[in-house]
Amino acid sequence: MCKASQKSYTQRLPSFFPYSISQLRKKYTKMAALVRAMIMVTIFASFASVAFGIQGVATYYTQYYPSSCYGNDNQGTMIAAVSADIFQNKAACGSMYRVTCVSGTNLGVAQPCRGGSVTVKVVDLCPGCAANGFDLSLEAFSAIADPAEGKIIIDYEQ
Repeated sequence: MCKASQKSYTQRLPSFFPYSISQLRKKYTKMAALVRAMIMVTIFASFASVAFGIQGVATYYTQYYPSSCYGNDNQGTMIAAVSADIFQNKAACGSMYRVTCVSGTNLGVAQPCRGGSVTVKVVDLCPGCAANGFDLSLEAFSAIADPAEGKIIIDYEQ
């Protein structure tokens, strides 16, 4: 068999097959690009779900004890009182939450967030906080936002 006939034989498909070799190459190239794009979207979506927690609101306070969880025992300065839905009748006492400033509430400073996160320990109930609310110690609040704002939108996760 000569080389010319071998080449033409490998480039031919059965007559009942609806596509030519070049059409198949184009189809599979497009399909491969689509699969790669879908994989990238899935990877980025998985990172996004890790990066963001539950949204809430945070304020700050300065009287740290007595607390409903620890009485007069000093628990440090990176502490928080939380809303009743988080507190759950003291079930949250001692729980650690990572809190990140997302934005201000337009009450004071135009760009109050300082970047980064702070980890706080739940030591008290905040009876005046709305659902998903945190009343951070001044030190914790100052680590993530300008206290002049007074109230910020946060993301938090345990």
